[in-house]
Amino acid sequence: MMKTGISLYLGSGLAKNEEIIRKACRAKVSYGFTSLHIPEEYGLCYEKEAKELLGLCKDHHLRLFADIGPETLEKLGCSSFLELERTGITHIRLDYGISHREAAELSHRFHIVVNSSTVTDKDLKQWQDYGADFTNFAACHNYYPKPLTGLSIAKVKHINRRLKNYGFASMGFVAGDKELRGPLCRGLPTVEGHRNSRVLLNMLELNALADTDIVLVGDIDVKDETWQQLRDINDGYLSLHVRVEPEYEFVKDILHHERPDSSDYVIRSQESRNYSFPVKKGPQKPRPRGSISIGNEGYLRYNGELEIARMDLEEEPRVNIIGKVLDTDLVYLPYIVDGMGFRLV
Repeated sequence: MMKTGISLYLGSGLAKNEEIIRKACRAKVSYGFTSLHIPEEYGLCYEKEAKELLGLCKDHHLRLFADIGPETLEKLGCSSFLELERTGITHIRLDYGISHREAAELSHRFHIVVNSSTVTDKDLKQWQDYGADFTNFAACHNYYPKPLTGLSIAKVKHINRRLKNYGFASMGFVAGDKELRGPLCRGLPTVEGHRNSRVLLNMLELNALADTDIVLVGDIDVKDETWQQLRDINDGYLSLHVRVEPEYEFVKDILHHERPDSSDYVIRSQESRNYSFPVKKGPQKPRPRGSISIGNEGYLRYNGELEIARMDLEEEPRVNIIGKVLDTDLVYLPYIVDGMGFRLV
């Protein structure tokens, strides 16, 4: 199951970051990313502000991974990386100045996050030679502020699969849809094609099409409806906006689950198999993609089973067409698989 995260920047100020962390907590977001060595954020109160941010993440049980090097270690008032344990940092994203030996040793105390695009076979060999615990390694892609510099989904997938062979978890970013980070304000995605406002869809694509385990919003904030979508997905389901015939309103606003043995043609509600009332045969109707149907008495034991068409299907006299997923949400149908939940709203 995909895990989600946010990004936090010292330059946003403590009040803004506290607001974002609280939203993330309500949305059941698990991870946070911050960079502690952005030069323009080295202010006079750097140590104080950084420790306040780290404290907020720790208090809200956000698993924080941070870009950090020897220089920022000193600025935080720490004499060694081991002292970071008390700050709430759980994942150290390797940067300049950290040797292979140090990284291997730290992997027994922290999760180590490496740059997905720059890991070489030589790096992997050296970490192994120094006894690194690869179960505590993750590979995180960069985000790309400058347009036309991001990666393709295919490239991200290729890189992720290579490093998953060593047991690494994979991480990447999507752009936000409310407050984009400057100076360019063109989004902070890993994939170039994700410079748009479809945050949840981009997350699902990065997870399902590119084998990315943890997907984070690279920008500062997202819209309220996006926070709600994150809450839904972190609870294990997607909400689909629908139109349903009045007599079938009972299928809405309850949690359905797709079967574990997903069909390429339809989404099947496991819960609807419990509908015990007979469904009389209705008028035969076209069955385009997104059609919501219920099996009628002609389907015998499948009477009452709710389905959503993943593609345009032929008319079927044994089902009643009771509604349709709105066009805006058809893009989510391919991702309701393997027992995932869905709610019709």
